[in-house]
Amino acid sequence: MQHRKERRAPPVSKAPASHLPSGRAQFLYEDSDLIVVDKPAGLPVIAPEGSRAKTLYDIVTAHMQKTNPRGRAAVVHRLDRDTSGVMLFAKNARTKKALMDNWNKLVHKRGYVALIEGTVPAECGTLDSWLIENHTGQVYETKPGTRGALRAITHWKTIPQPCVTRYTLVELELETGRKHQIRAQLAAIGHPVAGDARYGARTDPASRLCLHAHLLEFEHPFTHKVLVFESPVPKVFYQSENPGPHSRL
Repeated sequence: MQHRKERRAPPVSKAPASHLPSGRAQFLYEDSDLIVVDKPAGLPVIAPEGSRAKTLYDIVTAHMQKTNPRGRAAVVHRLDRDTSGVMLFAKNARTKKALMDNWNKLVHKRGYVALIEGTVPAECGTLDSWLIENHTGQVYETKPGTRGALRAITHWKTIPQPCVTRYTLVELELETGRKHQIRAQLAAIGHPVAGDARYGARTDPASRLCLHAHLLEFEHPFTHKVLVFESPVPKVFYQSENPGPHSRL
């Protein structure tokens, strides 16, 4: 893994919750090869089979076609529909291949912030486990060496919040990028992401999955310049003692 430098706390959105993006993507960067987008929660990256729902892929492609009618976005990584934050798209096949063939070398950091249920007994740690997906798309931990399982490594540290005992705000950095990695690993240790009923959450304080991709740092595949993009943590993640109207605690 790349050497992890000390970083300041993730920026916090100053906008009130009612003004946070809903279905609107914000373009953070663009050149002849890449587009970086801040994805809102609730917007799928690509449509499930048989669905005609609007997707982030559609939005980025439409943006490209304003200047290049034949342009089409290329997906190189994904965020879950209900996860918000920074995403990278390639603008052509050459860039997509360069990124996907060298992803682990080019991508230096992928940082997330999550509001999780309960309080954790330490300030930092590493989740190192093996994950496998069942036929319904659910991901869960299994024994090392299980056929079809992939090793998943996530580093985490707490972000202090005053007067909160029902939740913990954590910053996470991926060393691997498995499907539902953060959600499945946190659920396995008894601290699911708030609002994540699929992985056992009992509360929904923000009326959304409380997981946000706040940081993406990568090397441009052709210019080799290191690019860093951050998305402010949604203000609604900063909770009081009140667990919200959807709590089942």
